[in-house]
Amino acid sequence: MKIEPKDKKKLLQAALGKINSDLLVKDVRLVNVLTGEIYPANVFVSAGMIAHVEYRDLKADLDKADKVIDAKGAYLIPGFVDAHMHIESSMMTPRNFAKAVIPCGTTTVVTDPHEIANVWGLDGVRYMYEASEGLPMRQLLDVPSCVPSVPGLEHAGAEFTASEVRELAKLERVIGLAEVMDFLAVMDGDERMMSMIGEAEAQGLYIQGHAPSLTGRALSAYRCGGPNTCHETSNAEEALDKLRSGVFVDARESSIIKDVEAVWNGVRDVRFFDQLCFCTDDREADEILGAGHMNDVVRRAVACGMDPVAAIKSGTYHAAREAHIDNLGAIAPGFAADFQIVSDLKELKPSHVFFGGELVAKDGMLLAEIPDKSYELEQKNSMAVKELTEEDFIIKTGHPDGTASINILDYPDLIQPFTVHASASVSVRDGRILPEDQNLKYVAVVNRYPDRQTIGLGVVRNFGTESGALASTVSHDCHNLTIVYDDPGEALLAAKELIRCGGGMCAVQNGKILHTLELPLAGLMSLKPAKELAEDCQAMKAAERQLGLTVQENPLLRIVTLALPVIPELKMSDLGMVDVLKKELVPLIKETLQDT
Repeated sequence: MKIEPKDKKKLLQAALGKINSDLLVKDVRLVNVLTGEIYPANVFVSAGMIAHVEYRDLKADLDKADKVIDAKGAYLIPGFVDAHMHIESSMMTPRNFAKAVIPCGTTTVVTDPHEIANVWGLDGVRYMYEASEGLPMRQLLDVPSCVPSVPGLEHAGAEFTASEVRELAKLERVIGLAEVMDFLAVMDGDERMMSMIGEAEAQGLYIQGHAPSLTGRALSAYRCGGPNTCHETSNAEEALDKLRSGVFVDARESSIIKDVEAVWNGVRDVRFFDQLCFCTDDREADEILGAGHMNDVVRRAVACGMDPVAAIKSGTYHAAREAHIDNLGAIAPGFAADFQIVSDLKELKPSHVFFGGELVAKDGMLLAEIPDKSYELEQKNSMAVKELTEEDFIIKTGHPDGTASINILDYPDLIQPFTVHASASVSVRDGRILPEDQNLKYVAVVNRYPDRQTIGLGVVRNFGTESGALASTVSHDCHNLTIVYDDPGEALLAAKELIRCGGGMCAVQNGKILHTLELPLAGLMSLKPAKELAEDCQAMKAAERQLGLTVQENPLLRIVTLALPVIPELKMSDLGMVDVLKKELVPLIKETLQDT
């Protein structure tokens, strides 16, 4: 992909100095991510592109621009490029998301709309595309590859094949095939996945990856299958393995997982960082408003010891290269005029943000106009759940009363999203399984799509809640209704509340609703602006802490990966427990019940 000027002839004439440029940003300390240098310069812009960078004679042609901004010796760096993220995970609409991140210096995001695609299919992706049209930032889309994430082991609201890839590739701002999460299907040469990758390559799309914990021959097979990026790298050894294998490592700082330090510790001694990028993946409104967006991720890398210029390059030019964008992420002639003025390369708080040569934000305030628009899908209810009763949340067995050894999901710690396959001894009374250990909780995944009435029931250990019920329709990636609970009656109350409001998150304790975070757009997003949504999220977090989720810095996303059967090793779906690596359902009962 190449970003084209609004008027190429005009750009050429401005580059030659034959006509005035549209903009001159003078007296900057230019951070050149192509050479690693920092030097005084004046930057001329025309037709949305950088026309000329003058560094030999800083007094030349100061009158050759219609508008002049004096940077007064501050640094000029490229606008940040988020290598991989989901706008839905900010819980904001594309337009409200833009309003929040542009003042942070983010001018381009490469977004995977597979959250809404799992709910609304093609209509969901088209909504994200249409709602991001004409914004003073660049929202590029990848075609969702995993709808559902693992076919046959869960039910979503749609199913994507090569046909959907072909259809969505026609959209102008679609540039890639989004994170290919079913890494086993790639390694095994699965026909469906190979046809999707083949279609993406035929359409000139790059292939984005998702390869948690893959090393050795497994990583080699995955890389040979087509994907060449990964944002799921969580330890030092894995980061180095992936760089050595030619994989772009997108070091992630989301609202739930912070990987930048671990990744940097793994690669800090290599000579070249050309394959190291940064991403936010899933970052919420309150964290964006409080800490920042991509500027916060790059700031974190610098704090870990990475050279500021190298870190900025990873957050700009490298990310553009990963997405196969030829002229983005650097300040040089012919590149898109997306850049920002910062006074400190460690703090990275922009005083001015430019997109296409236009000043779009200043001193943390959005200047560009983003008019509010409404779309049909924003008013459509996605909660097609069957009529539920308390009985739906009771785990029943036909065995006699006594004890049973059951298969369970077990969190090794209270922070990471990984759940391992374990067992537990439980009581059986009146044909019902009763986990008497306080660390054991029921978990239900209720399908919420038309013509589906499946409910998966299981038991999870060390989830973190001490009492009550926690429910969410933000449940990667099928986004079925997931509930962790002690009492089936409270699970029913939480479920009915989310059905009522069109989806979101709900906490129940002692038979009362503590708080509901309403996300009526696909059960994933709010229509509120960032500030109001951030306040709502804070109230939801307070309610979750009241349930016992006090260890996590951000408890909001504790529940969201419980039903994601592409993260090892055991997960839940609306069909039951899923062994991720074997790609098969696991029965609840492990051993025969013993009479008492």
